[in-house]
Amino acid sequence: MENTGFLLPLVVLLNFVAAFSAESPNITTDQLALVALKAHVTHDPQNILATNWSTTTSVCNWIGVTCRSDHQRIVTLNLSDMGLVGTIPPHLGNLSFLTQLNIRNNNFQGSLPMQLANLSSLQYINFGNNNFVGEIPSWFDSFTQLQRLSLYSNNFSGIIPSSLGSLSKLKELFLYDNDLKGQIPVTIGNLSKLKLLDLRQNQLSGKIPTSLFKCQELEDLILSNNALEGSVPQEIGNLTKVNNLFFSSNNLTGDFIFFNP
Repeated sequence: MENTGFLLPLVVLLNFVAAFSAESPNITTDQLALVALKAHVTHDPQNILATNWSTTTSVCNWIGVTCRSDHQRIVTLNLSDMGLVGTIPPHLGNLSFLTQLNIRNNNFQGSLPMQLANLSSLQYINFGNNNFVGEIPSWFDSFTQLQRLSLYSNNFSGIIPSSLGSLSKLKELFLYDNDLKGQIPVTIGNLSKLKLLDLRQNQLSGKIPTSLFKCQELEDLILSNNALEGSVPQEIGNLTKVNNLFFSSNNLTGDFIFFNP
């Protein structure tokens, strides 16, 4: 009969470590999330991840990574302009202290994993100029601290989710150059801190909701190159801080259809 006296406590210890890691995320959790991301990158033309993202060095020293001052958690991930090709793994949702996520100007593809909803500390998201597909997820309302959301120049389709209207701290929203359809959500009018809204070059239809003009902090409102119709609401006069109104290439009537981007 085999001696299992040693194996049993070892199994218990491993289970304890696994449980502790799951309940108490730390810098190792964050490193594993980035290792998973690296594994989902199929082309790294500058060999940045291949040569710099090594488990033999601290993850806080990896290119594109910024950690807290105590080096215990990652707070910023900036992989912009690297020409990366790949997909976003669900593991990225384990970066629970992340405040900035910037992967613009790459070639990430596929849909966004639901696990990203765990990143409730995010203040800045830039997924612009990639090849993401599918609908803009309704769970974006999990980003309660979000101030800037950039999803421009992708292949997002479907409607603009009304849940975006619950992002009470949002100041800038860039959704231009996608394949979005349907009407502009009435709930956008709830974004009292919104300064910039750019929805151009989609297939948005229907009338401009009057609630939009409740966003009295708006400085730039860009709706050109859609299929919007009807007259421009008189409530546009509420936008006393606006600098730029771009409504051209729609089916609108009124004095503002001649503003060009």
